[in-house]
Amino acid sequence: MAEGGDAATVAHEAGNAVQETPKAEPEKAAAAAEPAEPAEPTVRTIVLTGHGGYDKLSVQQKPQPKAGKGEVLVRVKAAGLNFSELMVRQGLHDRMAKPPVVLGMEAAGVVEELGEDVSGLEVGQNVICLAQTGMWREVVAVPATNVFLMPEEMSYEEGAAIPLSYLTAYFMLFDFGNLRPGKSLLVHIAAGGVGWAATQLAKTVDNVTVFGTASASKHDAIKENGVDHPIDYRTRDYSEEIKNISPKGVDVVLDPLGGADTSKGLQLLRPMGKIITYGSANMVKGENRNLMKMAKTLWQSTSVSPVSLVKTNKAIAGFQLAHLTGEIDLVRSAFQDILNMYKDGKIKPRIDSVWAFEQVAEAMQQMNERRNIGKVILSPEKEPTKPAEGDAVPTSPIKKKKPSLFRRLSKRASRSKDEGEKKDEVKNAKKESPIKKLRARLSGGDPTIEDSAKTVDGKVGEAEKAAEDSAKKIEDNVGEAKEKVEDAKKQAEEKVEEAVKEEAPTEPAAQEEKKEEAPAVEEPEKTQVTIENPAETDDAKAAAADIVPADDKPVENEEKGAGDASQEAE
Repeated sequence: MAEGGDAATVAHEAGNAVQETPKAEPEKAAAAAEPAEPAEPTVRTIVLTGHGGYDKLSVQQKPQPKAGKGEVLVRVKAAGLNFSELMVRQGLHDRMAKPPVVLGMEAAGVVEELGEDVSGLEVGQNVICLAQTGMWREVVAVPATNVFLMPEEMSYEEGAAIPLSYLTAYFMLFDFGNLRPGKSLLVHIAAGGVGWAATQLAKTVDNVTVFGTASASKHDAIKENGVDHPIDYRTRDYSEEIKNISPKGVDVVLDPLGGADTSKGLQLLRPMGKIITYGSANMVKGENRNLMKMAKTLWQSTSVSPVSLVKTNKAIAGFQLAHLTGEIDLVRSAFQDILNMYKDGKIKPRIDSVWAFEQVAEAMQQMNERRNIGKVILSPEKEPTKPAEGDAVPTSPIKKKKPSLFRRLSKRASRSKDEGEKKDEVKNAKKESPIKKLRARLSGGDPTIEDSAKTVDGKVGEAEKAAEDSAKKIEDNVGEAKEKVEDAKKQAEEKVEEAVKEEAPTEPAAQEEKKEEAPAVEEPEKTQVTIENPAETDDAKAAAADIVPADDKPVENEEKGAGDASQEAE
């Protein structure tokens, strides 16, 4: 009965399944017929995940931005890298949002889409973009007021190299600096992006003398760009070099360094001169933030009172393009002037190197180590390349994961154990020295003999030391004896001369006869010195006797002869 009941149950369930199947199939078919929602497009983006080293930068897939009202959607072909991004990565910049954030303030590319109320631009045009941040991605949405048409002869890399560097140099030289013909200018980091731009813009004014600081290997390049007096800041004091050439100083100083260099720049100014500060590069040293370097730079920063400026007829100004928000008309006017200079052939940016998005760490290191001449560019279309043999690579590779606390503690404990074992091995090796092994072998392992050997070694060492002390004392006594002999000899000679003068004969013949009869004057006898040293052995005394030179032995006869001569003279 059980088996029959089970069979009936199975058949009933099977029937229900057959009846349900026709209902399920239409539902699945309807679901398959419905069109799937298109996946949201993404773009490769360089994201700063936190403040710190190069490992805080990573390439991620992010949703593609959309062109809003008054915006333009641009596909990026090249983006510029600036020193300010290095400071942002280390947490030294005050204008950037907190991580995670997308960096990049300038780019060049192609218009893909126009937002509502955008006029004067067309899809497919090559443009230059300027923004506060967010340019390091494949596609960007930018306000139309921050988009400029590229000249036809300009490359994407040049378009990405111009905005920040040339606008910064333009405002400092012509607005703050009021650069006019016949003036002089000091450009720090003349081979960098802003330094390169400032040199070219300064040379658009007649008879301007440019002093530029850079390492010696870059002097040919900056001279070709227009620097009249290149100075190697690593081996020479640029302040003294400038004073040797121009004793009164310079009219304009562009200072991206800060700290002590700002004070030096102020001292270099001529009357009616101006120093414009636009950075604190001295704060950046190495890959990570250096608190000591920051404190030193801030401590050395100059503090100037208005009264001192009045007395010296000098001016101090500060500039940063990122803080010039809300002045878009001023920026557009200046940038259009810069583009016209490019068309006329008066300026041309220099591209140092182009890096793939995935190599942003290497690009930053290139700039951080001051190895670039000109602008460093990032390209989303460039394939990453392996570094050539001998090239520097970042100390913290991208996407490097920090090990967990447990793993770090385990590794530290293992390292401590290994170090302890190594110390024990060295200690045991010292104990089992070859000499000890040899002694043990000769003594058959008898510790008494080994102890006796140690005692003998100790006594031999003490005897050697005593002999050295005795020899030293003998040398000192011999020296004193020599000095006494010299004094006695000198006194005897003086007495003889006095006796000869007092008893000199009147007749020349008698004088000659007396000279013949006078005995020869010999050196005085050497003083005998007795050294009482109970610890001195017979061998040491014999050695002391041998120390007296052979030339000193006839001293006794000399002293005796001198005495006879004195008696005869009396």
